[in-house]
Amino acid sequence: MNEPIAIKKQRQINIVLNHGNEKTKIDDGATLPGKEKALDQHQPLLRMEKELNQLVGMEELKYHVKEIYAWLHINKCRQEMGLKAEKQALHMLFKGNPGTGKTTVARKLATLFHEMKVLSKGHLIEAERADLVGEYIGHTAQKTRDLLKKASGGILFIDEAYSLGRGGEKDFGKEAIDTLVKAMEDQQHDFILILAGYPKEMERFLKLNPGLPSRFPIIVSFPDYSVEELMEIAKRMITQREYVLTRDCEWKLKTHIERVKNLNPGSFSNGRYIRNMIEKAVRRQSVRLLNEISQDRKTLMTIQSDDLVLEERDSI
Repeated sequence: MNEPIAIKKQRQINIVLNHGNEKTKIDDGATLPGKEKALDQHQPLLRMEKELNQLVGMEELKYHVKEIYAWLHINKCRQEMGLKAEKQALHMLFKGNPGTGKTTVARKLATLFHEMKVLSKGHLIEAERADLVGEYIGHTAQKTRDLLKKASGGILFIDEAYSLGRGGEKDFGKEAIDTLVKAMEDQQHDFILILAGYPKEMERFLKLNPGLPSRFPIIVSFPDYSVEELMEIAKRMITQREYVLTRDCEWKLKTHIERVKNLNPGSFSNGRYIRNMIEKAVRRQSVRLLNEISQDRKTLMTIQSDDLVLEERDSI
């Protein structure tokens, strides 16, 4: 029977992380003392995996993280053995619609790379077009260089990066792109650049500068969540806030999600939409409880169907 590709890749990385000895894999089947040694040795990865597992879906991203970690770890082992340990640029492209977790993942990667000593500071600088593009010739390059200086030792995360190229050849956004490309070459090990945005727009953006595509060795897709995944996100948010949904409320929520996803596939904001909807329901529950005489623990925790006011325009 053929082994599924994802499982095969996972098994191969587990072997690499432990120098070829499958008996010390980082899983519940590992043997002692190999398991104890592996657990202690790979604490940064284990912490990162634990955090990523709190996120719904993102299987491709989780594989990429383990792959990067495996390369960093083995590179360190090679260095200790006197072998060549060349550095690689870790600049990335995140392609996905709003609310699919791109910014959240960037923050977690900054922490992991700091623990792995890839980044000296491990901070995240979030930027958009206005932070890079100036008002006159030469101003943009200076603004971009100042931003790159702030990001030194960490990650520079530019969301909706394609907006830098919307104005055409005469737009100052092109100057920002050229400055970023130069920095990616001259300072490629001082910081990590992550450009994020809608999938189709990012593909067009990469064509603006011939040097862009080759400078992003890691491209991660953040697919839209399925209805089941969105419901899981909602339940986790509810649990974290110490609330519960009634059965009617849960059914109403699922039915609404199915409808708005179909009606607005291009503008549906995924996890962000779920968060806004849950927070709105919590506020409405608070107003409802003001008129009740007693508020016991169960009452304070329960979100009812009437607390969910769902309109089609809310999906935008």
